[in-house]
Amino acid sequence: MRLSRFWVLLLISAFALAGTSCSYYNKVMARKNLVDGSKAYKDRKFADAERLFRYAASLDPEGNTLEGRTAQLSLARTLHSMYIGDRQKKEFAESALAEYRKSLPQSLKDLKEASDEYQKDKAAESAQRRYYTALSATNSTTSAIASLLDALQKGDEARAWQNEVAANEAMPATARVRALSSLAAKSNTCANDITDTPDTKKTVQKDGKPSFQFVKPANADDFAKLKQCVEDGKKFVDQAAALEGDEVKNAASFDPTRATDIALALNSEVLKVFESARSYKASLTVQAMRVAEMDGNTAERDKLKAESDQYKAKFTELSDVVKKIETEIEARKAKAEAEKPGATKPNSNANTNK
Repeated sequence: MRLSRFWVLLLISAFALAGTSCSYYNKVMARKNLVDGSKAYKDRKFADAERLFRYAASLDPEGNTLEGRTAQLSLARTLHSMYIGDRQKKEFAESALAEYRKSLPQSLKDLKEASDEYQKDKAAESAQRRYYTALSATNSTTSAIASLLDALQKGDEARAWQNEVAANEAMPATARVRALSSLAAKSNTCANDITDTPDTKKTVQKDGKPSFQFVKPANADDFAKLKQCVEDGKKFVDQAAALEGDEVKNAASFDPTRATDIALALNSEVLKVFESARSYKASLTVQAMRVAEMDGNTAERDKLKAESDQYKAKFTELSDVVKKIETEIEARKAKAEAEKPGATKPNSNANTNK
């Protein structure tokens, strides 16, 4: 896993916003090890990064300072990267999982403080930056725990964890919707594995054109499983839709070209999550439409078809905003790179006929 801009921001925030509860010496040593650990991580010297982050975390095991909390999360991410580099070494995954679990309460503490500051003045860039950093940390940690449980073939634990996150009102809406979207994705895959087969998806001629007709699977248990998967999935996406805030509902009014860099990052962090949830809402409505057709309920099938078209339109609307944000972010990155000293610039006067 590469060291993203998020981690750079996190480290800068740690230095700027550090508390005073641990000794000055510990603060200096923690900062030094965080900087050295970050460089080792960037250079993919993960063993060195682990040692440096582990030492920094040991200087504040309770996470009372932002340095300590940053070190704890950095240690978890480093162990996760070590596992990704060699998936045979399950011990790295187990260690990363333990460190993520240890860091999560610390991330939630940061998020609560950052959110309170952000709610007081949403236009303040410092408040936006701190809130984005804390929100990103919480989102990535909750998702990483589920991912590692799945990787360790602990599917039931992963599902239980995602249900726990989804139901936890202390979690940010984005983390809860991420969990709900992951659960919905599994339900959608479960349904599609049954409906999208040669035995259930028949090609027929309708008005002189080839069309699909969905018929019940031969095995009654498969049809019962299909119905359950669709029911569960629709429950998850409905819960996700209920968590949409004004920033999501009014996303179409957001102009990326007029936003600051941190406003772009924050909106991207939030809107991408709900974009995914809207996608699964449309997909699961299509699956429900197929079930209705299999049951011979034409009226219900047509009703669900109309609803799926509406949900697809809502997904597309939000997806278009997300694409504009990503395009603007990439354009600014390219511009910044081009303006760096020594960067190669196009020569408009070059003679291309030489």
